[in-house]
Amino acid sequence: MNKNWIEYPLVLDGNTIRLVSLETSHYDALFELAKDKRLWEHIPTDCSDRKTFNKVYNSALEQRLKGNHYPFVIQNKRGELIGSTRFFEIFPEDKKLEIGWTWIIQKYWGTVVNLECKLLLLSYCFEKLGIRRVQIKTDANNVRSRKAIEKIGGHFEGILRKDKIKSNGESRSAAYYSIIDEEWVDKKRNLELLIKKLNLESPK
Repeated sequence: MNKNWIEYPLVLDGNTIRLVSLETSHYDALFELAKDKRLWEHIPTDCSDRKTFNKVYNSALEQRLKGNHYPFVIQNKRGELIGSTRFFEIFPEDKKLEIGWTWIIQKYWGTVVNLECKLLLLSYCFEKLGIRRVQIKTDANNVRSRKAIEKIGGHFEGILRKDKIKSNGESRSAAYYSIIDEEWVDKKRNLELLIKKLNLESPK
């Protein structure tokens, strides 16, 4: 049973962000950010519409109760919401899950936020849950996202053609990546070095 594998509530605290378990009390502020349609260009379901947003995030909370999803909001250190992410495709019997549904407002693109978000999630997976495989996928045409996954150490596994039908009716092919347990020590070290380098390069 998936139900109690990931503790609730859960806060993952980093240097510049924290990941907090999604609650309905976050909806209004989160939707104000999600109205930017550019955030959903490469995600199958466009949550810039309030009805769709509520359906997707209500479902995420329902699936959390069943142990199938675990949604987070991403906050900066001032407590302001700047995006969302989640664990899903959770299979404790096989010690694997997927990280996805990640979106961050454009103000934070190209900063350490995505790197630190993935460091927090992956550290929890491999060091707390004892996971053997973490999967990450994205639209095969999303060059920016694919480069970001490769930057954190994702191993490219291939393209699943016409994997999803998007809100606009078009088919989406998915590029699949993974990180496995025996790779984690080296991947973590590289991720921490990337974060340190980006912090040094960022204007103060």
